[in-house]
Amino acid sequence: MSNTTQYILLALLLTLGVVFALYKRKLTPLAAITGVVTALLLYMATGFIGVILMTAFFIIGTLATSHKKALKQKIEQTDAAPRDARQVLANSGMATLLALMILLMPEYKALFMLMIAAAFATATGDTASSELGMVYGKRFYNIISLKKDIRGLDGVISLEGTLLGVAGSMLIAAIYCLYFGWGWAFAAITMGGLTGNLADSILGAVLERKHYLGNNMVNFLATLIGAVAAGLMA
Repeated sequence: MSNTTQYILLALLLTLGVVFALYKRKLTPLAAITGVVTALLLYMATGFIGVILMTAFFIIGTLATSHKKALKQKIEQTDAAPRDARQVLANSGMATLLALMILLMPEYKALFMLMIAAAFATATGDTASSELGMVYGKRFYNIISLKKDIRGLDGVISLEGTLLGVAGSMLIAAIYCLYFGWGWAFAAITMGGLTGNLADSILGAVLERKHYLGNNMVNFLATLIGAVAAGLMA
């Protein structure tokens, strides 16, 4: 595929993504611009695979968030609002930093690429477990005390939600392996995603509930932990 063709495909993909996100009120205009800049940095550092992983996260997250939205709004007693730029960076900021690391230290591209996949696996798993676990979970427990807790609160998990989160991480790992080949990376990315997802719940229970950290920072730290976990496994 020529460079010109790649640029055309990238421009088409980003344009469709922005139009869809704005039309469906999934992102604010500034958030959409932030997403485009992130995608361009990922493309510069990794080629299409980074953009594909980010797009997969966006699609899976959008489907999970939209699924039975009325029920979730009733549980959380909140109205759905477009995601802002801070929320975009909370989920994709770690991948963006790793893309910059690839540009600065290309000799470590393989490691940083794996960590980018794990960061998106964490973000995808976290979104799937929280959004779908709230709907399909049967019993809900505080991740610290393991005592029954209220569905939808920070740090509350369910078996069903956790498994759905693992499935989300596995989808990202599968996309990575379809591009680079199957092997140990599938397990590393999946386990990195699970580690980051559980870290998100722990941070939520310990720090977010007490208002020491906001949700955006918790999400960013979770992707950091997931990426580092996969990197250490590598």
